[in-house]
Amino acid sequence: MAKKVCVLVAGSWGTALAMVLADNGHDVRLWARSEEHVQEINETRENSRFLPGVKLPDGLRATSDMQDALSEAEAVIIASPSKAMREVARALKPFWNEDMLCVHATKGMETGTLKRMSTIIAEELGCEESKIGVICGPSHAEEVARRRPTTIVVASANEGEAQRAQNLLMNAYFRVYTNRDVLGAELAGAFKNIIALGAGMSDGLEYGDNAKAALLTRGLAEITRIGTEMGANPLTFSGLAGVGDLVVTATSKHSRNWRAGYMIGQGKPLQEVLDSMGMVVEGIRTTEAAHFISQKYKVQMPIAEQLYRVLFEDLDPKTAVEALMGRGPKTEMEMISQETWEQWHT
Repeated sequence: MAKKVCVLVAGSWGTALAMVLADNGHDVRLWARSEEHVQEINETRENSRFLPGVKLPDGLRATSDMQDALSEAEAVIIASPSKAMREVARALKPFWNEDMLCVHATKGMETGTLKRMSTIIAEELGCEESKIGVICGPSHAEEVARRRPTTIVVASANEGEAQRAQNLLMNAYFRVYTNRDVLGAELAGAFKNIIALGAGMSDGLEYGDNAKAALLTRGLAEITRIGTEMGANPLTFSGLAGVGDLVVTATSKHSRNWRAGYMIGQGKPLQEVLDSMGMVVEGIRTTEAAHFISQKYKVQMPIAEQLYRVLFEDLDPKTAVEALMGRGPKTEMEMISQETWEQWHT
């Protein structure tokens, strides 16, 4: 049954999700800040800045009017950059009600507060955090928009809400699983961007496949270790939100985080890299957040820590790699504590 669904905002991922919804027969409103951007989408049927060359389906209409976007909508999907999430959620509040399904698709954290996106949205809407779900998993917008086979997960503390989102989104090229571990899904989606930066940096330094494979493997261990210490289910990190998203983000030409890391590995200054990207690189902000989170929880994140030093303390990337390779002997099985493993398997 067709429903009215609102997608905030009209970046690459928001537009791709709006296309999935429109392909499923829903009446879709894609909100953009700029009236010029709205006009281009509605008149040319293209979002040339974020998804050039992709024809948008007829069931999708853009608007810069938040009330128009949300009036009579049964669901809202928020796909804004993390730094804009609080502002967007605040603008949503006057038009949101508790019967409206609300999920976000943003893979990042708020730097100053170290809060997850679902926490920020719940604070701004004045609702319980359990009302907010998250879309995550290996899903480059460029491929979703071209209807390439993609599989994601919707995480929600409320299984019924997760199934509502699943029913809205799932189709022949877009497969959707559900998960109850919102914390793990959000942490996996945010922290994997750090490892993707490192993978790009490794490629920029021409260190080869052995180095990158080790980086991804140890990076996953690092993500799992901090995630479970924060209360997430360790199994989430071996699923679509974890290893699935990590692999696609750390190995693909579509990944902004990989591209940014690659340029840094080639010796380009951070600001020059950011200026050339033209879009948000979430891994930069998340690396900063992870630096403070690891201190707060007293959990070692050696890859994230060396990347933090490269990004914010001007450490030479080669020196950072030498520091990682020169660490003392370890056992590989230090991914999570035995106590945590038993907690999640009883």
